[in-house]
Amino acid sequence: MTDLDKKIRDVFPEESIFKTPIRYNIFAGVNLPSFIKDWLIKRYSDERENIDKEALFAFLERHIPGKDSDIKSRLMKGETIQILVRVVVESDLKTGIFKFSVPDIGIKSNEGRVSEFVMRSLKEGMKEGENWGIVTLDYVRPEDGEKGYAELVKFKPFKPYTPDIDYYCEARKQFTTNEWIDFIVRCMEYNPDSSQFESYTQKLLFISRLLVFCEPNLNLIELAPKGTGKSYIFNNLSKYGWMISGGKVTRAKLFYDMASNKPGIIPNYEFVSMDEIKTIVFGNQEELQGALKGYLENGSFTMGQAKQSSTAGLILLGNINLDDHRMPVNKRYFQELPEVFHDTALLDRFHGMIEGWYLPRITEDLKLEGYSLNVEYFSELLSMQRKISRYAAIVTEMLDIPKNADTRDTTAVIRLATGYMKILFPHVKSVTDISREEFETYCFKPAYEKRKIVRMQLSIADMEYSAKMPDIKVRGLDDLL
Repeated sequence: MTDLDKKIRDVFPEESIFKTPIRYNIFAGVNLPSFIKDWLIKRYSDERENIDKEALFAFLERHIPGKDSDIKSRLMKGETIQILVRVVVESDLKTGIFKFSVPDIGIKSNEGRVSEFVMRSLKEGMKEGENWGIVTLDYVRPEDGEKGYAELVKFKPFKPYTPDIDYYCEARKQFTTNEWIDFIVRCMEYNPDSSQFESYTQKLLFISRLLVFCEPNLNLIELAPKGTGKSYIFNNLSKYGWMISGGKVTRAKLFYDMASNKPGIIPNYEFVSMDEIKTIVFGNQEELQGALKGYLENGSFTMGQAKQSSTAGLILLGNINLDDHRMPVNKRYFQELPEVFHDTALLDRFHGMIEGWYLPRITEDLKLEGYSLNVEYFSELLSMQRKISRYAAIVTEMLDIPKNADTRDTTAVIRLATGYMKILFPHVKSVTDISREEFETYCFKPAYEKRKIVRMQLSIADMEYSAKMPDIKVRGLDDLL
């Protein structure tokens, strides 16, 4: 056990969990996100980290069925079923009912209905779209010419933890900055001591993937070679994000479907990632570009005659070809994106870009063997940070921004730096709680550089854009030199 292992276990005795690939082999063949796996491991482990495999297997068999389960036949035989699953809810205006589907066990939306009592009684927890929770299902038999269906009669949202955000922030003071960076990498389920990581700068770039988890309305682009873990991070660490991978994307699917009067993906989640973006088909590109320009600029979109808002960020994830020196073959990075994102006015609304070719390829050595926070607990903390406004105020106070600075550049730098502060320095409550040097190194510089990449690429694609960034500096830092 390393010194960092001991510190994590001592500071977070209830919230930490011991992870090794071997321990998690128990889930082989079971398709579950990390936040569910961690909860189960914690639930069935004793103080010495020994897993009660028999009890865990029994829970999996009884409450987490797979596609080949006999749930449907058991329902039709009159059995009441209680399972922990992902449920997708949608409203049907024509019939006035809420339908549900359970993709993982093959229950389709035309086979499931949510009881009126459940929809009325749940003030929070169940919404249109994807929901993780413990559901109780009964079968309603055919009657008076109406087809039979599965009825969702109870729902308990999967939210086993209500983290103490103040304790988490105070706990940061017990770690050095380098220790905390390693701690965050561990919380992402990776090994910070791997030889694949060549520097703390590289680890900081790796952590940048969490920015959209904790900072509202942050829009990023990541281009990286295959095998660098893009999909895993955004698909496994949080139930508050939605990943689009393939298929067709339209304005209605993203924002609001007027035909069915249903909200789209963006209003229902905290961040949306578009994975393998070249495989996605975009319908009516001009309409989608217009909607995205408005939303990425101010977080709002039009629904009929009314405006709606959301805090969901958007991150585009794409592959990029590299040369023998592991640098992009095409120096026009944004040409790797689908045509709908070749509009420079739209690209200007993305706050920064992650150069994924500087990240390590995922190897066995990068898999965590040690203590970290439970993923569900960690993702809840990141979600809670989205609502804390003091960080943005502190960042703004610490920056010297020229009066002629481009507004989008300024907004991008502030928003990115705020995200870094939330992740790396959550304990900061005023400008006196962080040194200017650390703020510049870990918050300002990486934020500035990520926006600078966007600015440079815009200038290459469109002569109207200058490559020059505004001369934003950390206030008072020159006085210390």
